[in-house]
Amino acid sequence: MADSVYISANLTKEQLLFLHLINENEIEYFSSSEIEEQLNKKFNNINEVLENLVDKNFIYRLQKGFYALKNFNNQNVIGTFISKNSAIAYWSALSIHGLTVRFPNTVFIQSTKRKRDKTILGVNYKFVTITERKRTGITTLGYGNNTYPITNIEKTIVDCFDLLNYSGGFDLLVSAFAQAKLNSKKLIEYSNAVNNISAIKRMGFFAELLNKKGLQTFIKYAKLRVNKKYNLIDSAGKDSGEFVSIWKLRLNVSRDEIINLSKELY
Repeated sequence: MADSVYISANLTKEQLLFLHLINENEIEYFSSSEIEEQLNKKFNNINEVLENLVDKNFIYRLQKGFYALKNFNNQNVIGTFISKNSAIAYWSALSIHGLTVRFPNTVFIQSTKRKRDKTILGVNYKFVTITERKRTGITTLGYGNNTYPITNIEKTIVDCFDLLNYSGGFDLLVSAFAQAKLNSKKLIEYSNAVNNISAIKRMGFFAELLNKKGLQTFIKYAKLRVNKKYNLIDSAGKDSGEFVSIWKLRLNVSRDEIINLSKELY
């Protein structure tokens, strides 16, 4: 609670007016720094109004300076609202795009602004900091107050190969890559932005092994990015298996296992 704020026993005229105005303007979440401009109304003490409405359970505090109506609980909107320059990404985006049936118990959000992980209304939020160069391939989903930014399918795939530990695991990612309808031009654009050579090699290998339609241009691009260092196909697995010289990859998961994984929706 803010310092030196008076908590009234009942709703005051200003508190009632605030509730009326946000209802009239169909505002379900807001920041204390912008709400008066949104409502075109200056209150005597906006912080006091908000603290009283929190105390009386009409609104709740998402974090300092950010609020939502008591019945608003869209976790994707909340997570991206409280984090600047952000988007739903990684495993969460895979799930929303229908590329996995495994539902993550954490909402993964990438942002160019560093932010600590938070739990709001029982929902865990993982904030992954990226450079400005990597902030690309973002679209929006939802309608009205339920609109939120999310990485598109190609950017989601590239991001998950870039940071496998946020993707839900190797088997899930192989399956998602196989199921996704991917565009070579977009994959190349986002791969250049992320600039992770090992990720590019893995995607190129999977595209070739699984004979992904429409990705011949990407495969050629990926082969040009191959370096001299060998990487494990599953970076979290053991250092063993077949060496594939053309891709400079070591298959600690066999070709047959990868093909079998590609046929299932994880």
